Amino acid sequence: MTIKTDLTRRSFIKTAAAGAGAVAVPMTMTGCGADDNDSDNDNNKKSEALVFAHGVASGDPLADRVIIWTRITPENTSSASDVDVDWAVSTTSDMSNPLKSGTITTNSAKDFTVKVDVTELLAGTTYYYQFTNANAAPSIVGTTKTLPEGNVSSITLAVCSCANYPAGYFNVYNEIAKSSADIVLHLGDYIYEYAVGEYGTTANTIDQGRNHSPAKEVWTLADYRQRYAQYRQDSMLQAAHKAKPFICVWDDHELANDSYKNGAQNHNEDQGEGAFTDRRSAAFQAYHEWLPIRSGNDLSDIYRQFEIGDLVNLQMMDTRHIARTKPIDLNGDFPEALEGDTAAFIAEIGSTDRTLLGSQQFNAVTSNMTNSSATWQVFGQQVLMGRILVPSELLVALGTLQFVIEEKYSEATITALQNGIKTKLTELATIKAGYTPAMDGPATEDDLKRIASVAPYNLDSWDGYAYERERLLGAAANGNKNLVVLAGDTHNAWASDLRPLNSDGITVSDVRAGVEFATSSVSSPGFDEYLTFDDNNPASAFEGVVTSLVDDLKFMDASRRGFMLVTFTPEKATSEWKFLSTIQSTADVTVDTVTFEVAASGATMADKLVKVS
Repeated sequence: MTIKTDLTRRSFIKTAAAGAGAVAVPMTMTGCGADDNDSDNDNNKKSEALVFAHGVASGDPLADRVIIWTRITPENTSSASDVDVDWAVSTTSDMSNPLKSGTITTNSAKDFTVKVDVTELLAGTTYYYQFTNANAAPSIVGTTKTLPEGNVSSITLAVCSCANYPAGYFNVYNEIAKSSADIVLHLGDYIYEYAVGEYGTTANTIDQGRNHSPAKEVWTLADYRQRYAQYRQDSMLQAAHKAKPFICVWDDHELANDSYKNGAQNHNEDQGEGAFTDRRSAAFQAYHEWLPIRSGNDLSDIYRQFEIGDLVNLQMMDTRHIARTKPIDLNGDFPEALEGDTAAFIAEIGSTDRTLLGSQQFNAVTSNMTNSSATWQVFGQQVLMGRILVPSELLVALGTLQFVIEEKYSEATITALQNGIKTKLTELATIKAGYTPAMDGPATEDDLKRIASVAPYNLDSWDGYAYERERLLGAAANGNKNLVVLAGDTHNAWASDLRPLNSDGITVSDVRAGVEFATSSVSSPGFDEYLTFDDNNPASAFEGVVTSLVDDLKFMDASRRGFMLVTFTPEKATSEWKFLSTIQSTADVTVDTVTFEVAASGATMADKLVKVS
């Protein structure tokens, strides 16, 4: 199955018109005196126009190798035959003296994508790469870098996730391209599967020319390929891939919303979407075709380990597709928990049967962490690991607000709920500080019950799979490891202490097993979609209250899009959250920075997670 011809033709014309380079369209030549047989052969060899319309990319760097990627686009993908693409790698950007080169053949079975695993490279070295074809202008020149070996003094990772094309411009990718990052970690939701007009669509989407293509929800191989082709024509995403090697894992939207091992929230076989297993296979194939990932025989297995000298042991995990148990639906499965009867609910989220990783991946992660002597143990994965337990009444109110907004209730209803949440937040924060909501005395027993009854903010995260989380955190604490967990998924920014439970399985240990840095999104909306922050209801007020209510939460940002720059040295790990002023315009974009750091302190990670700026 291939991308629809009309999209590819439009893409070709657009690229050529934009001056991406003269596109060679050789004439079919017949030599003088050629016999009829020669003439027939020449006519059969008519060349189609070819173009490198989707930029270049590199990924999965190791000390001695790296993946390089491109796509060469025929004018008609449905009829084109095999295409040979030449590649070269050099230590100079003018490509004048290639160190490595070769030719690879691609075709419609690969959606005309090209991936080369370039080997026998030097550690910690910057390389340049380019692709060519006799019937196309050369590709742009990309920059990549191999991992360092031995004693490493510093490494910086740009961490991003959740890029929703219709939600706004990919300004975040543009800032990443200009950043000091050595490597980009993309933690998933590289694409979104939704139809035109669905989640992420704004009042500006049409004017910005950012409606999804194809217009329908994607579920076939052809659909997914077309959606990737659209995203990969974005100039800012191309700039990031051109400038930096990527290490990627998927989240749910590369397949379908809230997906798990055997299904997804929005997969509907009875609405023509076919078998879930077929959809999953199509999504996985397109992902491996379009991302610079080192693919094995089993496309569902993307767990990988990257050793960055003696400094960082990075493990990229799949918490979404390979083993995930179906997420709990609190309203549907345990409605009594929202009224305070939480016994059955608590038992279920602590069940030993619930898993995100599966036994094989869990054993690999814990074994590689235990056996590593690197200063920092780093998990690159999708969902929040920190405990985000909020008062049950607040959770119910937020859930109700989300529902009425999505179901397009009246503005009056929405405003009333938003005002009610604002009042509730003030009251709960006051009780947490030890006073009655009216601040006329110490908090009463009934007041304290309001903050004692808590529930997880997001059961799709590790909070819904508590048993496995405790085993991971226990392994980190018992092994005296400096653990940093990197997460995406929520579209908001977070920093949390990670503490395991005590042996009673109830109380939280004073020993910190690690910290979590979670990135905001490239473009998908966060809490701001529901809470309507403004001068009278600033995001900072909401953030301050939530941070005060959640014991291990040290920082959150609920309204801005951005990414993280996480720098590791032998002494400390520093996370800089980079928040952009807008994604609705490409002009006058400014960047605000919030910085936290934690010292490498071994056993208890006793030094606090400290806000620097």
